[in-house]
Amino acid sequence: MTARIGVITFPGSLDDVDAQRAIRVAGAEPVALWHGSHDLEGVDALVLPGGFSYGDYLRAGAIAALAPIMAEVKDAAAKGMPILGICNGFQMLVEAHLLPGGLIRNAHQQFIRRDQRLRVENNDTAWTSDFASRQEIVIPLKNADGGYIASESELDRLEGEGLVAFRYVGVNPNGSLRDIAGLTNEHGNVVGLMPHPEHAVEPGFGPDTAAAMRSGVDGLSFFTSAVAAVVGAAA
Repeated sequence: MTARIGVITFPGSLDDVDAQRAIRVAGAEPVALWHGSHDLEGVDALVLPGGFSYGDYLRAGAIAALAPIMAEVKDAAAKGMPILGICNGFQMLVEAHLLPGGLIRNAHQQFIRRDQRLRVENNDTAWTSDFASRQEIVIPLKNADGGYIASESELDRLEGEGLVAFRYVGVNPNGSLRDIAGLTNEHGNVVGLMPHPEHAVEPGFGPDTAAAMRSGVDGLSFFTSAVAAVVGAAA
């Protein structure tokens, strides 16, 4: 079967087409979905892309979390559908209470763009199974509201239950508590992170590596992991 992965476009989405291309490169069929719809069109997985949905008014992701299609997203998450939130999409997942905690303005109060090193803390999710445990990867990061916060007791729970999916390595770019770059839910089907894997899926367009400039493709494994999860569930 060919996995069909939906990408939801919100007003202000910037990386929806990039996410669709990443899905295609991973061997799946991208399906464009609209924030005002209540139809997921029978997709097998979902991506909430990066950008500045609704201009980041109120809080980043806060209005998008109330968009009509998010009712279907929540239902799909409860049924185990793989869902990935990237940057603004991560903010939506937090605002929709599909992932815990909150995301606030970067500690230095500036937008940041850099190729960011991460450590994969949990490779037992629908979006990380193609990584090795504690593998270090490099993918682009670009955000102004990427500081992850939660209470000390909640942070302890996330650590204790293995729900920290990714951690910043070398540099904490935004002041996230405990260097948290991304989370998973308890069932491993919902994952959110601030960096952008969709910008590191093709040689010539990704981060620099020791082998060559722009040759980094660490982001591709997010999407091949989801394809494997969908195909495996259907077998």
